[in-house]
Amino acid sequence: MLICVTFGAIAVPLDQTIRIIWNHTLGQIWPVPVNYSNGSDTIIWEIRLPRLILAAGVGAGLAGSGALYQGLFRNPLADPYLVGVAQGAAVGAVSAIVLPFPAFLYALGLVQWGAFAGALVSVAIVYNLARIGGEVKSTTLLLAGVAIGSVMAALTSFLTYLNTNKLTAIYGWLLGGFNMTSGWDNLGRFLPYLGLGIGVAFFVGRRLNVLQMGEEQAVLLGLNVPFIKLVLVGAATLMAAAAVSVSGIIGFVGLVVPHLIRLLTGQDYRLLLPLSLVWGAVFMVVSDSLARTVMSPAELPVSILTAFCGGPFFLYILRRRKKIDF
Repeated sequence: MLICVTFGAIAVPLDQTIRIIWNHTLGQIWPVPVNYSNGSDTIIWEIRLPRLILAAGVGAGLAGSGALYQGLFRNPLADPYLVGVAQGAAVGAVSAIVLPFPAFLYALGLVQWGAFAGALVSVAIVYNLARIGGEVKSTTLLLAGVAIGSVMAALTSFLTYLNTNKLTAIYGWLLGGFNMTSGWDNLGRFLPYLGLGIGVAFFVGRRLNVLQMGEEQAVLLGLNVPFIKLVLVGAATLMAAAAVSVSGIIGFVGLVVPHLIRLLTGQDYRLLLPLSLVWGAVFMVVSDSLARTVMSPAELPVSILTAFCGGPFFLYILRRRKKIDF
């Protein structure tokens, strides 16, 4: 992050970047001499640093959520969007964009709150539809997620069709990125929910090691499987919804990062979960830095870069699993 924060249309030397961050954080106690301009200070502290912290949080949230869903479904091809998180967030965000709300609500992050609420409502519907006889099967949850996701995607398309005059704002959110949501205020609206989801995941996530042996075996070992599944779905959804609410729809992070970590460390979630969080943050920060610089001064949506990385990797996983199955 320290290296990436120096990248951009206007390069700021690394030593100046370190001094800027130091003086804003520890300068009251131990200031260092100023060798940078006010413009460089604004670029680093007000624009790039909060954006990269936001990108790191989104990457950690999506990768951690993907790791939980893959363990819950016992399928390395699962990702956070399979249970309707992205589609529900899209309905909430697009609704906030097209409906005539007072202007001051948008300054308070109405689009982000709409996306967050839409994601939570979508997953709540999926979870209740998947509950049959008081039990929630992973396969049923997955199928319900696909069905509700399709309905939510249709609602998003319908709202977009009715509001062609706001296509720029709608597609700007749907394409995913951080150019419209970076800033210290957005971090305050995002990090508490991400932190809560990560905290719950760390507390309960190790039980995923038991769930990998099968639900019946987990019950025999004394695990309250329905409760654990509900908590894990809630934690994964909270992380993914918080991430999507501030970044838009950015695909493949929750699929690629946990699977790469699994190839290196195996199925032990005591390692897999924290490493997915760390490397998800790294992956997203690097992707966002490339998006800002590869076509400078223009900026690519981050989702395009993650799709370029994730799409071929997804096909590789499919081919690899097919060879193993045969």
